[in-house]
Amino acid sequence: MTKFYSLDWPRHSRYTGRITATHKWRLPGVHCPKCETTWAGSATAFPNVDLSSHPEEKEFKEARPEPLEQFERLRELVRPLVPPGAQLLPGAKLGPLVGTALGTFSQIFLYDPDMPLIQRKALEQLQAEGIRGLKGFPTELRFRQKNHPELLELEILPQGRLHPSCTPERPPPCRRCGRDSFMLPDELILDAASLPADTDLFRLTDFETVFIGTERFVETVRRLNLEEVDIRELPVR
Repeated sequence: MTKFYSLDWPRHSRYTGRITATHKWRLPGVHCPKCETTWAGSATAFPNVDLSSHPEEKEFKEARPEPLEQFERLRELVRPLVPPGAQLLPGAKLGPLVGTALGTFSQIFLYDPDMPLIQRKALEQLQAEGIRGLKGFPTELRFRQKNHPELLELEILPQGRLHPSCTPERPPPCRRCGRDSFMLPDELILDAASLPADTDLFRLTDFETVFIGTERFVETVRRLNLEEVDIRELPVR
């Protein structure tokens, strides 16, 4: 059976990289009339989306809440532009990362779940080793130093869920807007039936801030000495 691992930024890192940036566009937040909650919970970005010539491009510029029906209308406008079946939660990021960067960066830079980055050489190495599902896209980051790496943004899609046994008191999400207010448990157990079989790096659909790598991904990262990542094996049930 394939092993799976959580991937996180190490608590103590020798790299100093810092980014002040945002994506060019985003889905708005939402106000749900059923659960009476205003929220935006997505950590996923779709950096290859280009809305620059879209007739309603301005609707995706400002972070704000919208009534549920308006949010759903805007979500359907961008659905053809993202990978088929992609989860599009309120607040999902769209387009390239725009801003400034400073300092030194590891080959795989997972400091912020909203903007996972990778150096081009590392991406090419992993792809050459047969790591599945890796897609990196150009950023529009401006570096405040002369010598700097070429950073690409990884598109890491939500696939797979936690097993119910590690969230026994979890209430069901809102049936109208899908909001799930349950906190991430301390001990994670993955739901085997939900895990993808065609990609080696993904997020959880119910907790998009959690990155999961397969045994193949982790072994390759370690063999290529790209490991500035906190790696922890997770049980699967």
